[in-house]
Amino acid sequence: MKNQDLPIQPVNTTISTFEGFSEGKIKLVRLPEQFFSELLDQFDHLEELKLILYIFWHLEQMEGSFRCFRVSELYKNTYLLKTLSKDSKTSESILKDALTRAIKRGVVLQIPLSNEEDSDALLFLNSAKGRAGYKAYLQGKWKPENIINQSQIDWLMEQPNIYQLYEENIGPLTPLIADALRDAEASFPQPWIQEAIKIAAERNKRSWSYILAVLRHWQEEGRDEENRRDATEIRRKYIEGEFSDFIEH
Repeated sequence: MKNQDLPIQPVNTTISTFEGFSEGKIKLVRLPEQFFSELLDQFDHLEELKLILYIFWHLEQMEGSFRCFRVSELYKNTYLLKTLSKDSKTSESILKDALTRAIKRGVVLQIPLSNEEDSDALLFLNSAKGRAGYKAYLQGKWKPENIINQSQIDWLMEQPNIYQLYEENIGPLTPLIADALRDAEASFPQPWIQEAIKIAAERNKRSWSYILAVLRHWQEEGRDEENRRDATEIRRKYIEGEFSDFIEH
């Protein structure tokens, strides 16, 4: 019997229909090519794969040269727990098993926090920057100050992506603007871009050149309240730059 003649077995599991990714309006999370070429075929545990993909997303939301987070944050994350198991009674044990596998596999590096009142640990991705942060922490040369807490994670999950935010506050999302936003995502943290868009709308400076000027000013001078107020003054420094030929001023 040919394969196409085989009877289709009924499936009891209900599958939710996905409407598809929006064209040009989605934030991208970067994955190393080695994830696909060397790591993907090693996974034999779905929950471990889900956890590692979540860790990539989580670290992408953070700022700073070294990025890490606490194990306790994972256990407080209701979204992650529901992703791993629909049964709240088993989700924590499933998370523990998935994390143990990820650590043993070497994808994640762990540093126990023995001085804490409650048992906890720091987690780093086993990347060049992750290993550097891991080593710097052990040597006492660096301490994490930008760890995202659960309320920040919940806020990030609820935020519209920058493409949607641009359309709602600035103007039509042309292919050129979409490319500019995509490039900005590789250079600036997403919260910066979101805030710069909102500032441009509040000041009625509805153009990409103004938003980019604010972002570059923060990158060069720091993102404090005084620099946010001074953003208007440095706009002219950038509108004649690389985007001036094709983006409205």
